[in-house]
Amino acid sequence: MMNKSVEARALTIRRGRRTVIDSLDLDVPRGAIVGLLGPSGSGKTTLMRAIVGVQIVAGGRVQVLGRPAGSADLRHRVGYMTQSASIYEDLSVRANLRYFARVQGAPKADVDRVLERTDLIGQADQLARTLSGGQANRVSLAAAMLGSPDLLVLDEPTVGLDPVLRNDLWDLFRGLAEEGTTLLVSSHVMDEATRCDRLLLMREGAIIADTTPHDLLAGTGAASAEEAFLDIIEKDTAGERPAGHGRQSGTHLLSRDVNGKGRPSHDRRGHGTKKGGRR
Repeated sequence: MMNKSVEARALTIRRGRRTVIDSLDLDVPRGAIVGLLGPSGSGKTTLMRAIVGVQIVAGGRVQVLGRPAGSADLRHRVGYMTQSASIYEDLSVRANLRYFARVQGAPKADVDRVLERTDLIGQADQLARTLSGGQANRVSLAAAMLGSPDLLVLDEPTVGLDPVLRNDLWDLFRGLAEEGTTLLVSSHVMDEATRCDRLLLMREGAIIADTTPHDLLAGTGAASAEEAFLDIIEKDTAGERPAGHGRQSGTHLLSRDVNGKGRPSHDRRGHGTKKGGRR
């Protein structure tokens, strides 16, 4: 686990009688931006919930930073941002972050740090209910960044953002990775794939590609990431897969060396999961 932030083996998750994820193996290397991409309903959020330890699993194991997922000592080391922003609407942005910092035991000065890094200084004293959807998402991201966690699990963090803000966020993600933070970022926007070090493509609860942006395009001969993913999905549907790709179910996929080429629900940090916050 020394070079891995996340390691999953034979992970199986069921909902009722339906198997959502079936015997999945996964490695996420440290200090990398790993994109988890796939159509809506492919299992991305369920996998992320398993990694942060808030998803009931039917079998297998998930290790995060060398500890079982959901361990109490990971709460200061893993930041989690869910798809829907969850902040206290009757508090200002700054008051929200001060509250989350107290809950997490983060230094008071961290509030100003994350406000600046997420470009929210101008909205710091604005009530959360007056924020745009994109601004509210950035408050959730700022909350997840409090305490400088080793691993950030971000579920579609750029949804609802205009192209300029999306670009700014990806620049922020790159800066965090260069400082040693590992980021697992989900998206169904395929053009964001090229901003990642490593790519995992999910479909129907399985990983059907584990690759890099360069190898994705080279292996499929496609001109864009979207075309490449469509090609892989079509081949997966037909039972054919390009070299280097394969429907993964219980078979370990080799890791690549990426350094070479509303209202919160009370489920946060031991009190239940808090959307947009830390586990």
